[in-house]
Formats: sequence, structure tokens, C-alpha cells
Amino acid sequence: MDLGLKDRVYVVTGATRGLGNAAARELVADGAKVVVTGRDETRALAAADELGSNAFGVAVDNADPEAPARLIAAARERFGGFDGILISVGGPAPGFVADNTDEQWQAAFDSVFLGAVRLARAAAAELEPGGVIGFVLSGSVYEPIPALTISNGLRPGLAGFAKSIADELGPRGIRVVGLLPARIDTDRVRELDGLSADPEATRAANESRIPLRRYGTPEEFGRTAAFLLSPAASYLTGIMVPVDGGMRHGF
Repeated sequence: MDLGLKDRVYVVTGATRGLGNAAARELVADGAKVVVTGRDETRALAAADELGSNAFGVAVDNADPEAPARLIAAARERFGGFDGILISVGGPAPGFVADNTDEQWQAAFDSVFLGAVRLARAAAAELEPGGVIGFVLSGSVYEPIPALTISNGLRPGLAGFAKSIADELGPRGIRVVGLLPARIDTDRVRELDGLSADPEATRAANESRIPLRRYGTPEEFGRTAAFLLSPAASYLTGIMVPVDGGMRHGF
């Protein structure tokens, strides 16, 4: 299936590793041009180099108020256009309510929430009809995840923001979509499993609750993201798509 991605230009934040990187890989594989970002310049440049000539690395922090303008300018200057953005950011510090400090909450709010809002607002001002804004969120949008109190507090609010702007931007032909990963086999998920006394048993217990009985691969997530960002998904907006092997049992 031709997704219509050839020569379309996207910004993918948090793309030096994990889910953002998986999405960037699939976009490039289908012919898109991608600005990949990360907070560390060396890693951002290395990630882009690994993806080839259709990728360009920029070191930014999503929490930086100047990040949106820099990234959109980089897309236009390097590749001559701007067709969409996938907003991804590393997960906030794990912990229960008694564990997380004000500083951790503030840092996560600035990066996970306010940074994403700024990026989306800037993209909305620049995109033409057919453009798309995507958010990498979490299954915690629908159901809290134990020991991820900060994420549980911020992700649902960001999903609400995404739904709101989908209504606002739809008449302009701009789509807004969200992805809700659960147990995808990334460094972040392995880190979370590793917080338990027996990481292997924790993984086995998690897999037993997934109808497909396994963790997803980054490639599976990336292919879903590439489709939702592509012209092939032109009539999909305002949706939150679980990428979870059936882990969420509600409708």
C-alpha cells in the first residue's frame, strides 16, 4: 500500500531512541523526509546519520519555548516544506504520589505537557490543508498505570487538548491524532520492568494480561505512527489509537 509519504516533510521530536525513533524510521523508509530531535546533540546527529540523507538532526529540548520555531524553520530550510509533526518525549520520572517531588512534576509539566502544547500551536499556525499533528501519549489516557503517577496526571490532559484542537483545526483540513502505546519493547519499558524485584516475572505477568501474549516491537508502533501521519489516513482525526496488543479491554 502506498501511504503517500514520498517527499512529505515531518518533524519528529524525541526521535533519538524509543518510540519517536521507531516512527522516524518508518516514515523515512516510506519516502518521507524527517527532522529528528533530541536533547543531546551528539545523539540527534547520530540518529539522523543512521537514517540517511532524508533525515536531519537538531538538538532541542521540548520544554524550550524557542523549540517550535527552530524545528519548523529547520524543516523548511533543509527539506523545503513542513507537512506535519509527531510530538514525542521521554517518559517522566516513575514513582508513587509520595515519591515524586515538586521539581519532578514541574520538569515533566514543562516537557511533556506545555512543551507539547507549544509545538502543536506552532505547527497549527504553519500547516496547510492536509497537514497533521500527532501526539505520542500512553495507555494511561484511559487507565492509570501503577508507579507512573506523573504520567497518569499529565497524559489525559494532553489527550483532551488534542481532541479540542482536532475540532478547531478540522475546518482547515488539518488532522490531529494520538497514539496510545502500552507495553512496547523499548528501553523505557525495560527500565520500568527493572524497577521490580524480579523483572522477568514482571514481564511475564504483563504479557499474560495482553491478548496477543507479548510486548509489541518498536517497528509495530512505528508503522502505526507512519500510517496515521500519512495521506492514507486522510479521514482520521480526533482519535486516540491504542497500540497495545489488546491490553485495553474497554471499547
